[in-house]
Amino acid sequence: MTNHVHLLVTPSAAKACGAMMHGVAQRYAYYFNADARTGALWEGRYRSCIVESGRYVLACYRYIELNPVRAAMVSHPGTYPWSSFAGNAGTREDALLTPHAEFAALSRSAYLEMIAAGIDAPFLAAIRESVNGGYPLATEEFKTALEKSAGRRVAPARAGRPPKKNAAGKSVDVPDFLSAGGAS
Repeated sequence: MTNHVHLLVTPSAAKACGAMMHGVAQRYAYYFNADARTGALWEGRYRSCIVESGRYVLACYRYIELNPVRAAMVSHPGTYPWSSFAGNAGTREDALLTPHAEFAALSRSAYLEMIAAGIDAPFLAAIRESVNGGYPLATEEFKTALEKSAGRRVAPARAGRPPKKNAAGKSVDVPDFLSAGGAS
């Protein structure tokens, strides 16, 4: 894309993606700033999310391959020169691509049908919400297990201040000033 990239990466270690992106940003900034330019190269830090295998990985393939089409830069993903589509479709060798197991299980025709089918709006929104918020793109069961093991929230919280709890630890819906008789 003209102002961002999409990568679907399977890291070898927990912090590998962050380290990789740091190295890419550092090297690219050095290269780009060689002509007396200074300062940060990108507007913000990279964004990422955990993607559960299965339909979620394949949805990310579709999301990435069809992004130049959605942006009206090309009419077919195969005509975008920086796309992985040609490598994934088998029309060009691409040493940078290593197929995910879910992708490798597809036939070439199944992959092309998947791309032709596109991606529906709710799934598109789910991918964007997960990446922008840093939340897993996964089933509820996977999210629950991850939340228990990681000990942190894996979905957006309700907007606003958390509700107050009473002595029994239950949420109190009525603000303190109303229940204490302070309302007039």
